[in-house]
Amino acid sequence: MGIVAGIDSSTTRTRIVACDAETGAVLRQGRAPHPVPEGEDARSTEVDPQSWLHSLGDAATGGLLEGVTAIGVSAQQHGLIGLDAGGVLVRPALLWNDPRSAGAAAALVDALGGPQPWVEAIGAVPGPTYTIAKLRWLAEFEPASAKRIAEVLLPHDWLISQLLGTVKRRTTDRGDASGTGYWSPITGEYRQDLVKLAIGHELRVPDVLGPAEPAGHTPEGLLISAGTGENMAASLGLGLGVGDAVVSLGGNGTIFAVHDRAVVDPTGLVSSFADATGRHLPMVATLNAAQVLRSTAAMLGTDPEGLSELALQSSPGSYGLVLLPYLDGERTPKLPHAAGTLTGLRAESMGPQHLARAAVEGMLCNIADALDLLRSHGVAVNRVFLLGAVGRLPAVREIAPLLFGRPVVVPPAGDHAARGAARQAAWALAGTAEPPHWELPGATVLTPDQDHDLAVGSAVRQQFAAVREQIHPETAS
Repeated sequence: MGIVAGIDSSTTRTRIVACDAETGAVLRQGRAPHPVPEGEDARSTEVDPQSWLHSLGDAATGGLLEGVTAIGVSAQQHGLIGLDAGGVLVRPALLWNDPRSAGAAAALVDALGGPQPWVEAIGAVPGPTYTIAKLRWLAEFEPASAKRIAEVLLPHDWLISQLLGTVKRRTTDRGDASGTGYWSPITGEYRQDLVKLAIGHELRVPDVLGPAEPAGHTPEGLLISAGTGENMAASLGLGLGVGDAVVSLGGNGTIFAVHDRAVVDPTGLVSSFADATGRHLPMVATLNAAQVLRSTAAMLGTDPEGLSELALQSSPGSYGLVLLPYLDGERTPKLPHAAGTLTGLRAESMGPQHLARAAVEGMLCNIADALDLLRSHGVAVNRVFLLGAVGRLPAVREIAPLLFGRPVVVPPAGDHAARGAARQAAWALAGTAEPPHWELPGATVLTPDQDHDLAVGSAVRQQFAAVREQIHPETAS
């Protein structure tokens, strides 16, 4: 089948991998930051999308795309590129991390009658990151721009249109579309009534392609696949299937699993996204993850690596110390005004090693509770893929299987979203019912002992739950 390439355009940089289409082996790779205008921050919340093309060109130098026959595109989700009736950019693109749309999101939830109608409509309660919240913000604060906008695209949609040149139709995929707030993974249809609720008029939206359906061919004849959002691409790059879950430990925690149907959670804690294979990615988010370890490490005068070493000098249960890791409030469980709590202080437990382990156990117990929330909606969790630099710390790797109660897969550091985009390109090229099988080289599988480890993990979680329910009785099941 030859060589395929995957492009991942994230918030700050472009990553490209060229892979063997049959095996997925990475043959070449390149990276480049998005150019930043002088005086602006690299994580600006609005940018000229042309900067993504400049970055793509820089990342593809040195013959990186030589011999490539198909390209897939992954990009940051939830962004907004507004075009006028002639296809001209109305204003800089708004990115997912723009905090200004928080009030607009809340107003939209109220306008439809609360969280429940949104869950029924799109399988989620739209937050500030969602595209629909940005439409509402524009309508309120930039009404002239809002009235000019006739068409709305996501970052990966725009990049594909640029690669294809003159296109007869704009396209997207169901995975990225499910993060807009106006396309429903439940029905597989756009909700123009919600678009109108947000911006005051209907908009042209891209056609939603099937998972293996190509978006078209470049003037040079390269096949371009449907593309998708970065979480969906990472899932494809990791080779996830039904029963596989991902725990991504960044500043926040992102927990999702591959499922065979949309999840409708009346509480709105589970957001139902589509994936890039025709299945679904129900997702839960926590506000506290890696930052818990960084903050505790700083308090102990060390770094996360030093914290990990200390934690491994303690024992399961941290000599009775329990840290409820709600340092920034919490989304899951719903404790927006909570603070962190440390309990169990006794003479024998007041050592830095016990506090270090309590921080790791507290963070992971909170993540385990989020996995349980997915399970309560019928989502199978048979394996857990652990992502992020914090996930590679020895203490996290040792403790996670105990608390999750499932085998934990730690992939090597890599451009998983770019590899997933390349795998989608290989799939579109092959035209098969399922994507090609690509092995994930270099992954470490950590399997808990079915007797000792599971019993130890259960005891630690019970200790955590008892404290959580005492301090926050509203979380009791």
